[in-house]
Amino acid sequence: MKSPRQLAYETLLKIEKDKAYSNLVLDSLLSDANGNVRDSAFVSAVVYGVTERLVTLDYTLALYLKEPLSKLKPQVLTVLRMGAYQILYMDRVPDSAAVNESVVLAKINCRYASSLVNAVLRSVVRNGLKLPEEDGLKRISLEYSCPEWLADMLIQSYGEDAARKMLASFIGKPRTFIRVNTLKTDVASLAGELEAEGIKTLECEIVPEALEVLDAAGLNKTRAYAKGLFHVEDISSQLCCGALAAQPGETVMDMCASPGGKSFTIAQMMENRGALYSFDKTENRVSLIKNGSERLGIHIINAGVNDACVHNSGLPAADRVLCDVPCSGFGVMGRKPEIKYKSKDELDNLPSIQYCILRTCSEYVKPGGRLVYSTCTLCERENREVCEKFLSENAGFVPERVLPDIPRRDNTDFITLLPGISGSDGFFIAAFKRLTEEEN
Repeated sequence: MKSPRQLAYETLLKIEKDKAYSNLVLDSLLSDANGNVRDSAFVSAVVYGVTERLVTLDYTLALYLKEPLSKLKPQVLTVLRMGAYQILYMDRVPDSAAVNESVVLAKINCRYASSLVNAVLRSVVRNGLKLPEEDGLKRISLEYSCPEWLADMLIQSYGEDAARKMLASFIGKPRTFIRVNTLKTDVASLAGELEAEGIKTLECEIVPEALEVLDAAGLNKTRAYAKGLFHVEDISSQLCCGALAAQPGETVMDMCASPGGKSFTIAQMMENRGALYSFDKTENRVSLIKNGSERLGIHIINAGVNDACVHNSGLPAADRVLCDVPCSGFGVMGRKPEIKYKSKDELDNLPSIQYCILRTCSEYVKPGGRLVYSTCTLCERENREVCEKFLSENAGFVPERVLPDIPRRDNTDFITLLPGISGSDGFFIAAFKRLTEEEN
């Protein structure tokens, strides 16, 4: 039986080598362990903790290495990061145990480096966390374990105070919200049913049909989940559906829909009446929408494969169209911390793809209908600038103010939900009305 540290090591090594998402790799490895994990909470804490604190851990380790970290083999670097994380951030793990167990881990996976691991980690124990004394971008980067260019982007866009609050919110366990399936139950009934199964919840003031789950462990194994009484969805995403404001009996499109959370919420807002087309690019992703719809008892969703960048003449005109476009994901770094470590160059092509999707989706909107553009990023190039370009090049659309009751940072019609400030993931929402012939 593998130890919790060995499982954490294997997970982190796979994330490092494959550039995979931590949550997906961790779920897979824990599942493959067939119930032999003694302490899955410890494994999860180490995996997410190391991934969240990567910048700070590497800075600390580099202080005690004679060669650059890039010269270390991934096996050695992974053991060092795990040990340093336990020493610096896990109060319940004695320093001696963190060092000794890391040496054991090294002997199993990279024996040649066990002496190096021992020496470096003992230096970390002696000196603790040492950050630059002077304030500035480098210190902010290390405090919140965020690449300097990304911290600078947030500061330039939102100011240092807001940027610090957002970066702080990305560290630690993210909040979990669920959407009550109003086709089958109500908030009070679901809260009572979940409590009877040992799951405690809180009502959500921002979205009345949502509940915050205080401890989500085992949530998808509850009877309430099996009966389709809810689906997991952050309130930012639920607010986005509110901005679309789909009505019963309408024709609605969700153009980048997988895994389906927004489609499910929209269908409930439509009272399961009308037609809701939910698309994604691959059959595997579409199957997630179909399976979720079946569990929740939703019948109006027509899920299928479609490329949102290419006009499909076979689709009907719609009263409302949602394009929640692929994006850099900087608003959900608390759930997927590895997003922080994307290179800046990876983002260069995103705005053109996003604009292509927005422009193509606009062709399906009926005169007088609504088009909603959304992302889960905080990058203005992907948000405001894409929308401003769309308005400048498409005179048949005008902006509509979304979610007027939600506090916003400026007086524009668009809204950016800021993590650590709005109480949700980071999210951008913009709405446009297609003018009728009379209005044109």
